[in-house]
This record gives sequence, structure tokens and C-alpha cells, in this order.
Amino acid sequence: MSRNRGKRQYIVVGLGRFGRAIAETLCQDGAEVLGVDRRMDLVEEMRDVLTHTIQLDAMDRDALAALGVQDFDIAFVTMGSDIRASGTIVLQLKELGAKKVIAKAQDEFHGRMLEKLGADQVLFPERDMGRRVAHNLVSGNIIDYLELSSQYSMAEIRPKREWVGKALKQLEMRNRLGINVVAIRSGDELNAMPMPDTTLGEDDVLLVVTSEETLKKLR
Repeated sequence: MSRNRGKRQYIVVGLGRFGRAIAETLCQDGAEVLGVDRRMDLVEEMRDVLTHTIQLDAMDRDALAALGVQDFDIAFVTMGSDIRASGTIVLQLKELGAKKVIAKAQDEFHGRMLEKLGADQVLFPERDMGRRVAHNLVSGNIIDYLELSSQYSMAEIRPKREWVGKALKQLEMRNRLGINVVAIRSGDELNAMPMPDTTLGEDDVLLVVTSEETLKKLR
């Protein structure tokens, strides 16, 4: 299997819905992606979408080793519902020299197990999506948010009524509110470097970094 050394290279083990979404997005961003699954029908579905696809059982250590997993930038293990399989594959990837392994977990216990087995990063897509949906439903000013850590998040927010027509320096958002304004979107225009004298409009959307405590107050 020939590879372009100038491009980022990923291997995605498990071509269910979550694995397909990751693999397709990486390919669309210009990366080379090898999709792996033991089900031939899933491999065939992605054959014309990904750079390479192969049907094999990734729990077979010899078959996994033959892929040269140590040459990929990141290996994704995405079969979160099969706890034994995902744990075995994560362990074998690390033993075979994979540089970085990102694995999907079904729940907190599964996540801790994957970390113990060597996963460099654990994803909880169902939990995180649930949190985002809940945040969006209960938040009047918050459009969307991304949890950066247990303490800080990046969020898209609408300006509060009392902010409209005022400049950032008047509002002193960082000092008074603990909100760091990263960018402001006005219609189709994006101001990626808002200045202190930038005035907020009623329909503006602010991209901010702030604490979870501040997000709660904004709600």
C-alpha cells in the first residue's frame, strides 16, 4: 500500500457510523486514511470514499502488524459497543508502536479501561453530544459550545441586550465577566481580531473562551 509521506496519515479501525464520520472528515481535509473493518460490506461502502480500505479482524495481532501501524500519525479505534475488541485492539496498537491511539468509549468505566490499556485519548461521543444538546436547550444566549477542559469552554454566544451598541472596552468583558472574546461574526463577515473599540451589534455572534461557571451565569 503506497502512501504520500507529505500528507497526514490516519488509520480508522471500525467503520460503523462514528468511524465513518471520522474517516470521511479526515479525507475531506486532505489526509490519507486507511479504513479497517472485519465486515466486508462496510469496507465496500467506503472503498471509493477513503484513500485505502481493508477487510480484516484487527484483534488478529499478526494482521494488524502487517498494516505497519507505527507509520500512521494517529490510529482511531471506534467500535465502542464491543468493549473486549476495543480494549484488545488499543493494547495491540500500542505494543506494535502506534504513535497515538484515540479510542471511543461506551461509558466512564470503559474509558478508564482504555486509558489503562494505553489509549492516548478517549472519546465519549454519546455523552458529549448529550451535554451539548442539553446546554443548547437550556441556554438563551449560548448557541453552541465545546468543552476544552473540566473548567473552561469555547462557546458561541449572542450578546446580551445590555451589551448591544457598546464597545468591548466599555464592557470590560475579560476583567468584569471573565469572558475572552476570540472573534465576532456579523452576518457573513468574521472579525477574527476584535479590537477594544469594536462595537457589538444585536445580531452578532461572539466566539468566546470562558469558565463553566460563567456559562452557567449566562444562562
